[in-house]
Amino acid sequence: MTDVPQRPQIRPGPGSLRERTRQAMRAEVSGIATRLFAEQGCTNTTVEQIAAEAGLSRTTFFRYFGTKEDVVLIWIEELGPELAEALAARPGTESPWQALRRTFDILLELNGATLEQAMEFERMLEANPTMRARRREKQHRWEELLRPLIAARLPQDGPAEQDPRPRALAASAVECWNAALDTWRVCGGAVPREVLLDRAMDAVGQ
Repeated sequence: MTDVPQRPQIRPGPGSLRERTRQAMRAEVSGIATRLFAEQGCTNTTVEQIAAEAGLSRTTFFRYFGTKEDVVLIWIEELGPELAEALAARPGTESPWQALRRTFDILLELNGATLEQAMEFERMLEANPTMRARRREKQHRWEELLRPLIAARLPQDGPAEQDPRPRALAASAVECWNAALDTWRVCGGAVPREVLLDRAMDAVGQ
């Protein structure tokens, strides 16, 4: 029997008790939705089913999530601030590209101990075009958060609005991650994700 995919686990962020309770509820509902999507497919799973298993009304469900797909992908959005914090903490002696590569170690740590389930999760996402598109939309938020931090590492010779480099570097790094992850899925995990990410980023960096 195929393992049920698991959403990558990220560290709960700081905040008030109310916010931590909200995060815990979202994580619980996300786990339920991931299991249902794996068992019967995203298209055949309804918001009502997810809400019923979580003990929520439809109205309450939409207080936590914007769409049915978001219930599984919300963790991607939540990773943005963590990536930005990690990039800000990288040594100033590193080039922007080197700092981005080390920042992405956070992504490699996700489900590092449960790679088979992580693989099933990737296959589940790949099988649904809507979820693939929603994932990319959420990753765009990563780029927005990383751009000013990248800009701070670059020599400035003109107005910021005339400098395409931060956007180009952020977008390229995210696409390298996606290329590595997609290759990892296609090759069935024969090559570790970190090796594939290094190959992708080294190729662009050259």
